[in-house]
Amino acid sequence: MKVIICGAGQVGWQIARHLSGERNDVTVVDNNPDLVRRATDSLDVQGIAGFASYPDVLDRAGARDAEMIIAATHSDEVNMVTCQVAHSVFGINRKIARLRSQSYLDAIYSDLYRRDHMPIDVVISPEKEVAAAALQRLSAPAAFDTEVFMEGKAHLLGISLDESCPVLNTSLRQLTDLFSTLRAVVVGVRREGTLFAPEAKDQLFAGDECYIFTHVDDIPRTMEIFGKKQSKQERVVLVGGGNVGLTVARTLEKRVARVRTKVIEKSRHCAERAAEALERTIVLNGDGLDSGLLAEAGIARADAMLAVTDDDKTNMLACVRAKAEGCAYVIALINDPTLVPLMGPLGINAYINPRATTVSSILRHIRHGRVRAVYSIGDAEAEVIEAEVLSTSPLAGRKISEIDFPEGVLVGALRKGDEVIRPVGSTRISEGDVIAIFALTEDVPEVERLMQVSIDFF
Repeated sequence: MKVIICGAGQVGWQIARHLSGERNDVTVVDNNPDLVRRATDSLDVQGIAGFASYPDVLDRAGARDAEMIIAATHSDEVNMVTCQVAHSVFGINRKIARLRSQSYLDAIYSDLYRRDHMPIDVVISPEKEVAAAALQRLSAPAAFDTEVFMEGKAHLLGISLDESCPVLNTSLRQLTDLFSTLRAVVVGVRREGTLFAPEAKDQLFAGDECYIFTHVDDIPRTMEIFGKKQSKQERVVLVGGGNVGLTVARTLEKRVARVRTKVIEKSRHCAERAAEALERTIVLNGDGLDSGLLAEAGIARADAMLAVTDDDKTNMLACVRAKAEGCAYVIALINDPTLVPLMGPLGINAYINPRATTVSSILRHIRHGRVRAVYSIGDAEAEVIEAEVLSTSPLAGRKISEIDFPEGVLVGALRKGDEVIRPVGSTRISEGDVIAIFALTEDVPEVERLMQVSIDFF
């Protein structure tokens, strides 16, 4: 399949990395020659330096026979015009655009994206995706990573194991025997920086980071078994009142169980805008690193603090300061993946990677078929793919034990009708079932073949 990716920044580069690794014909377009060179030197892609919205640039990129275009430059307007040119001049079937401005995303203007107006098939909003990820982190504060699957009935939890974990040095097979009614599966383990899909004989050790699929009703019990305590989030402080912080605050205001939220925003203009938009949230204008202002926001009594400014270092330092002032749980928004290893030493409980959330959202729409959700783990180390099993799939009608999955693949959950079950070797997969599979990146093409959900188009 031929794909043009406009924008060679963090998101564009990661999408190119995924698609080129799956033997697609990928061309990257960016007006920054250095970013294009980085993509062509490190990935199996072609590169064109130029403005993505220019017809001649798209022509040189191979738009006349391209099947999909992904517009992920830093400019909303360039992304929109790129999709229009791709449709009107080159007739490209599938067009995905990343849009940041809230005005473009307002539901009352959604008619704008019809094919006879602005022909964009899928609109991705990084701010909305990041805000959703932040709210998920709050819902499971003892986990460093969370994602929802099976229409909310199954969750993927990232849990760091410490010396207090009661199931250390226990094999996964023994765990299954001990907790036979627990609907949870350990699908991935990161040990000493390496992520792998564990086998039944593998044990868990202190320092491991585990990715666990669990039924939503079994989350409290799963957390308890792995040595984590759940706590209610009744008082929350947000550092950063921009689009992400504002979206999180609005959502918290709408919750039935009241959450007392306070927002700290350095820009007076943004603080005033947030104060006007929010009804029950206190907005403070000032520096989130100021200990006096944090004290005024009640940081010592807060159940959680989220630092969601557009500066990674500010977010990290705000989390460290909040911890020092007595806040038990802190979350940082981190764009630069090289800073992630510092989270543990700094005592930051969880982080949100905007690139990973946006990449996951785009991948969900690229793998159109019967794929319902895709979640990218870590630095594109693995994916969790949720899809409906088709009648043509090699999985249909077979027991899990009879299927030759690659070593880096594990089934995390299976939904039959309205019931989500824990998959075991004797579980038979039927047509129409919804399956969630953890796969290391190099095994994703084989998973797509097994599920017969390779990329297709309208």
